[in-house]
Amino acid sequence: MQNNELMFTPEEKIEFLRSYLELRRQTRAIINEFEFEKMRKIISEATANDQYGRDRNGNSILLRNFNTALILSKEVGLDRSTLLSILLYNVVAHKSLTIEIIEKEFGGDVANIISHLIKTESLYTKHATVQSDNFRKLLLSFANDARVIIILIADNLCLMRMINHHPDNEYRLSIASEASYLYAPLAHRLGLYKIKSELEDLSLKYTNREVFNSIASKLTQTKEKRQKYIESFISPIRQKLIEEGFLFEMKGRTKSIYSIYNKMKKQKAEFEDIYDLFAIRIILDTPLEKEKADCWRIFSIIADMYKPNPSRMRDWLTIPKSNGYESLHITVWGPEDRWVEVQIRTKRMDEIAENGLAAHWRYKGVKSESGLDDWLNSMRDILESSDDKDALELVKDFSKDDYDKEVFVFSPKGDLYKLTKGATVLDFAYLVHTNIGNKCVGAKVDEKNQSLRYQIKSGDTIEILTSPQQKPKQDWLNIATQTRTKQKIRQALKEAENREAEYGKEMFFRRLKNRKIELDEAALTQLIKKLGFKTATKFFSTVAQDKIDINATIDKFVQISRENDEENIHQRSAEDFIQQTPVQQITKEDVLVIDGSLKDIEYKLSKCCNPIYGDEIFGFVNSQGGIKIHRMDCPNAVDLRGRFGYRVVPAKWSGKHGSQYVVVLRVVGNDDIGIVTNITSIISKESGVVMRSISIDSNDGLFQGHITVMVSHVPALNSLIKKLKTVKGVKNVERTTE
Repeated sequence: MQNNELMFTPEEKIEFLRSYLELRRQTRAIINEFEFEKMRKIISEATANDQYGRDRNGNSILLRNFNTALILSKEVGLDRSTLLSILLYNVVAHKSLTIEIIEKEFGGDVANIISHLIKTESLYTKHATVQSDNFRKLLLSFANDARVIIILIADNLCLMRMINHHPDNEYRLSIASEASYLYAPLAHRLGLYKIKSELEDLSLKYTNREVFNSIASKLTQTKEKRQKYIESFISPIRQKLIEEGFLFEMKGRTKSIYSIYNKMKKQKAEFEDIYDLFAIRIILDTPLEKEKADCWRIFSIIADMYKPNPSRMRDWLTIPKSNGYESLHITVWGPEDRWVEVQIRTKRMDEIAENGLAAHWRYKGVKSESGLDDWLNSMRDILESSDDKDALELVKDFSKDDYDKEVFVFSPKGDLYKLTKGATVLDFAYLVHTNIGNKCVGAKVDEKNQSLRYQIKSGDTIEILTSPQQKPKQDWLNIATQTRTKQKIRQALKEAENREAEYGKEMFFRRLKNRKIELDEAALTQLIKKLGFKTATKFFSTVAQDKIDINATIDKFVQISRENDEENIHQRSAEDFIQQTPVQQITKEDVLVIDGSLKDIEYKLSKCCNPIYGDEIFGFVNSQGGIKIHRMDCPNAVDLRGRFGYRVVPAKWSGKHGSQYVVVLRVVGNDDIGIVTNITSIISKESGVVMRSISIDSNDGLFQGHITVMVSHVPALNSLIKKLKTVKGVKNVERTTE
């Protein structure tokens, strides 16, 4: 029998029992007593046979599985198969039971989901996070079944909740980066807004705890004042809605910490200057057939009481978002002369807004699931035809929420098509059919001739014009705006080039044979490179197009081949040659320990964050094999860890600090007489600090400046900042990357 201490700490044991009982209560309606007991016995036997314990990062596997299932049950509300899959996955993964037995005991649907989960898990075998090499495989496995995506999102949320006090900070950072980079965008795309917000908040907490704690603290401090304002705003609305006979619920919802942080960055403002920290939500209890009419009635009532801002109105009642979101958002001028956002929706809409597309499974017949199907099909198309794209670009392609700005157009037969705002005639042609897109020469839009570049508008009736002689062209990539269109154009161009290349290759080899010249692969490779072609395909395609003199080219090939024969020395290939680039010189006393034990490795200090001795740092191996050192709080840290986690190596300072490092300070204050002189005087008197440059801008009695100094370590920098803050008129001094 496995030692319980290996499975659970005392605190985890209490948490597991609580989760187990709550999960049973939550699932009683969809998993019957017989099946739940059968599942419990299987897990108990696996536990007795040491199939459960802790994963390689020290997390309790059993607790993680049950908490993931609880998230799915409470916050998504998925079906029996999904919940059983996550609970039984581990016994199949560890070969305690076969997938055939699972299929026999619990059905093919459960077995199928578990199979996809095992495929996905295999991509994580060697690393805690997904490497770029495996990224496409992971997403393709997602795209087979929406429930697999949702399980992985819930599991990531569960993990993020578990690692708050994990001793390995590197592990916590890598998981947080992946949550921000992959799982939060996926959750957003599927309409799982609660989960998306929590993932983003936790990611910010682990990657920038100081900012997270600061915003959380200020939200707590202003809570009472905010609640009073919300009550004063909604009180007259509540009274009016009661008089009108509506059944409803009203509440004020404070925006997430991550959302507030983004607003502060975007607006370059302090917390105190962000006015829309909350939104008012009105949730109606009304029959399906009266939903839209009642929502618009409430809009009219609020517009009579508070002046609305037409430019900030969002109507997702008439045409819902593609992820199923339905709501009416308005912004009105409220008490104390401030704008307030009001969201109007029904109970059904609110559940879909909270639980995303999964909630449609409880409203079958009410709304089509085509939005989910369209998105999954779109994801497959992008992944299967994106051989040369890196992982981040793929995420951007399928996670960005372009569907907030959609246009709806008609074919001559009256069929309705949906595209994103800015789509062109060319995009529409490819949406109708790939072959029509390939042959498109223009269109008739509402009976008027338009070019491929014409940007379509909602309500347009479009008839595509084609020509059998037309072929896709390279500049079409600048005309297309939709990701799927560009992928189809690239695919068509690539296929055309491959066909040309095959013809050119055959032509070239036939000429060699006619001139009785033997093929020398090494000489051919050298020839292609000398002529400036990046690939053999490009070279042979150019030959086919008769853009180079084939006889002169063969003469050059013969010359290279002869030179190779004459030179009886080993030629070093270009692929093996690594150019030595100068690196920033660091004194031997400033030794960096990289990856645990490696010293005296050449490295550069990254200019995006200017690390100095004493900063918490990490190393990043670039594509040339060199190492750049970044601060842990570097603006690019999350992106680097998310995109290229496998290139990140631990690094720390050791030895003595001898060098001086560049630091940029941002100083803000009142433009008092002599303030600049006082600042420069302090810097000049500070031992071991050298000022390199100073730039000051003054406006309406306030100044903002950037001062570049050289310091030897973090304590010296902190001492300088502390002294500069004492200068009369200085409001703030902070280290910056600008």
